[in-house]
Amino acid sequence: MKSKILFVLCLLAGLMFVNAGLNKFFNYMPVPKEMPEKMVKVGTAFMEIGWLLPLVGTIEILGGLLLIFARTRALGAIVILPVLTGILLANISMAPSGLPIVFALIAIILWVIIDNREKYLPMITK
Repeated sequence: MKSKILFVLCLLAGLMFVNAGLNKFFNYMPVPKEMPEKMVKVGTAFMEIGWLLPLVGTIEILGGLLLIFARTRALGAIVILPVLTGILLANISMAPSGLPIVFALIAIILWVIIDNREKYLPMITK
């Protein structure tokens, strides 16, 4: 039962990241009207840096896809962790209303990391 719950949560989180990554390339989701001014300025600055959004979008798509499949889930969690850290910091400083979703994603990623901790041990042991 635990593995089925984890699969569903990873599927949903993975699809959220894939969707966010694809949106960075195709801009199909409208910007919310109640978006804080700071967040709009940061988004505009990111668009001015031509390589940043494609890089983050690619990492989100790759990490999301890796997160969906059980065999690559441990790698997906590590790939997506830096992006999720940036999302957390952006929401803390500019848009606290998005924190519940961020905390849910962090909980899923932490569950995956804890569940796969034996796969990470060779990286930190001799």
